Amino acid sequence: MKRALALAPLTALWLAAAPPIVIQNGTILTVTKGTLLGSLLIKDGKIAQIGENIKIPSGAMVVDATGQFVMPGIVDCHSHIAAESINEGTVSVSSMVGIQDVLNPEDIAIYRALAGGVTTANILHGSANAIGGKCSVIKMRWGRTANELLFVGSKPGIKFALGENPKRRGGGNAFGATTLRYPATRMGVEDVIREAFTQAKAYRASWKDYEARKSRGELVIPPARDLKLEPLVEVLDGRRLVHAHCYRQDEILMLLRVADEFGFKIRTLQHVLEGYKVAKEIAAHGAGASTFSDWWAYKVEAYDAIPYNAAIMTRKGVLVSINSDSDELMRHLNNEAAKTMKYGGLTETEALSLITINPAKQLMIDSKVGSIEVGKDADITIFDAHPLSNFSKVTKVFIDGELYFDRDRDIADRPALASRKKELITKAAEEQKKSPPVSPRRPGL
Repeated sequence: MKRALALAPLTALWLAAAPPIVIQNGTILTVTKGTLLGSLLIKDGKIAQIGENIKIPSGAMVVDATGQFVMPGIVDCHSHIAAESINEGTVSVSSMVGIQDVLNPEDIAIYRALAGGVTTANILHGSANAIGGKCSVIKMRWGRTANELLFVGSKPGIKFALGENPKRRGGGNAFGATTLRYPATRMGVEDVIREAFTQAKAYRASWKDYEARKSRGELVIPPARDLKLEPLVEVLDGRRLVHAHCYRQDEILMLLRVADEFGFKIRTLQHVLEGYKVAKEIAAHGAGASTFSDWWAYKVEAYDAIPYNAAIMTRKGVLVSINSDSDELMRHLNNEAAKTMKYGGLTETEALSLITINPAKQLMIDSKVGSIEVGKDADITIFDAHPLSNFSKVTKVFIDGELYFDRDRDIADRPALASRKKELITKAAEEQKKSPPVSPRRPGL
């Protein structure tokens, strides 16, 4: 995270130049502190004041939210946007690779996520491996660089996966693998994880022995660095969060047992469609669950999925969120959360928590985002109707107090953008006519 931390002065620089913002006369859904009709003040990228009567500072930008709903920016605990080719399927343990180095700030899905009110997302490695690559938490700072997308101060994570995906042994082009690869069974997936952490414990012990001998003044050679095992040592030490792709109850219990055996915690079980069957065990371990609202039967592991999953786990004491795992579904996570009121009877606040404060807690960024509270980042989404209504639309989205999406501006810009697109297509066609035909290369050249 050294590079991410280096961004802090730059972030402070652009926030310091921004004028204060007052969002007036809206229904403020704080999520954690109740609902009120009033205003909020944003200064230096933070929520400075919330109340019924707020004095407008000199030079402030005023947003009239009369008849609209103001809520925290939506947090998605499981996404793959702004990245591609992120399944290192040639090996069973790929903890040496990471999303941070392949983020694409020009992915249009970032802007579309903003249009759906999403301000923060956990970008995960794929699920081809029992132990996959390192994750990155980002903010949807459309127009910024890849490094500026990174959520400064977020805790690093890593992707695990159970079930059908990691036990596909390669062959053909499955997950990029061209040869058969262990494991081929669910038992093998468990063995891969246990063996990797056995190695990680030995690796950690060798470094502790080296540091101890060095502190005594001995002349010792340090152990060879192992980039695959270093992230797993961070997991053992509680410095890296585990987000585990899973479906079936038997595999969920298996992973919890392995984690208990090695003394670390699973931070979130991702998808976890049979979580309702073992909710008590999940809660006892202390794992969170990030699931779908009602996806079902899209693969054999999903046949026992039920739309009551999120509500049942919530009632059993599990910290639950609703995620997207899809750049399309990401645009309407508010509607996905609303389904839990129909299927399970969650309250409005509990439903909104599934896409705000709960995923923020799962990612350990709830001190900064996930609710409207004084001192938190001014990541704010404004809807023209209640966000749990199927008819609501996002009108504005602020991240760190900066306006990143404005529906009115978006609509006004469309004719000019369409005209510009037409010009570029015409120009490209004319240049193609002028260019000489390209001769095909002969085989072997």
